[in-house]
Amino acid sequence: MKISEIMKQRMIFSFEVFPPKKDQPMDYLLDTLKHLYVFNPDFISCTYGAGGTNAGRNIEVCRAIKKSGRTVPVAHFTCIGNSMENIRKSLQIYLNMGIDHVLALRGDFPKGWKGTMGDFNYANELVAFIRKNFPEFCIAVAGNPEKHFQANSFEEDIAHLRVKQDSGADYIMTQLCHDVDQYEWWVEKIRKAGISLPIDVGIMPALSKDSIIRMTVSNGSSIPRELAEIIARYGDNPEDFKKAGKEYTIKQMYRFIDAGINGLHIYSLNRWKDVSDILNESGIMGFK
Repeated sequence: MKISEIMKQRMIFSFEVFPPKKDQPMDYLLDTLKHLYVFNPDFISCTYGAGGTNAGRNIEVCRAIKKSGRTVPVAHFTCIGNSMENIRKSLQIYLNMGIDHVLALRGDFPKGWKGTMGDFNYANELVAFIRKNFPEFCIAVAGNPEKHFQANSFEEDIAHLRVKQDSGADYIMTQLCHDVDQYEWWVEKIRKAGISLPIDVGIMPALSKDSIIRMTVSNGSSIPRELAEIIARYGDNPEDFKKAGKEYTIKQMYRFIDAGINGLHIYSLNRWKDVSDILNESGIMGFK
């Protein structure tokens, strides 16, 4: 059953991992996956490297997840530097391996680039191409509760999301958002705009001061007062910060579930032990 179909029946639960660099072994990530399987995720998504690079390792990771038989692999797929022919060949490779779920993205521009340097400039074009040529795929698209930092307004950003829906997307995966009130406001706005897709909410665990600030700010997202106080109070003590950050992450999970989400997607950062601690302490062991 496709992820979008499961979301019509119950809340889903999933993880994101990232592939090792080309010159690094897969052993640690494969071990990480084994520990994440314990929580019975509905799927595990795998990113590219920066700027859509490292696609080969993405395929390798997705193949390993599929071969495990433990869950569904979801491949990130971007427009960056991708010709239509290469996209067609790559998607067929995924299908030949039995991988039929993708997250279709425009992708972030590498430094110095002004556009995708590929045949598609926007995610909705990629979505439409996949839907027309590879109807077997279940297609996720990105949503931004705090607005994509390159969009001029919420109205513009929501309009782009509506176009992705109308191009054939099946569900939304959100960028990280710590502000639950903002998320609820955004959901109300997109529903009024005619966007009816189910929403899978991305949760970024707060495990270290520098990384949570970097990943939040670089994404154009805000740091709420509660998290800012944790940063101010424990930022100079990594162990105390991690403990307080895990407690904060658990609260965030509860708050988002209470907001009526369709899915909970944990950005694992490939840190299986910390993520396992969070899930064990929260009492959330997967929803299957």
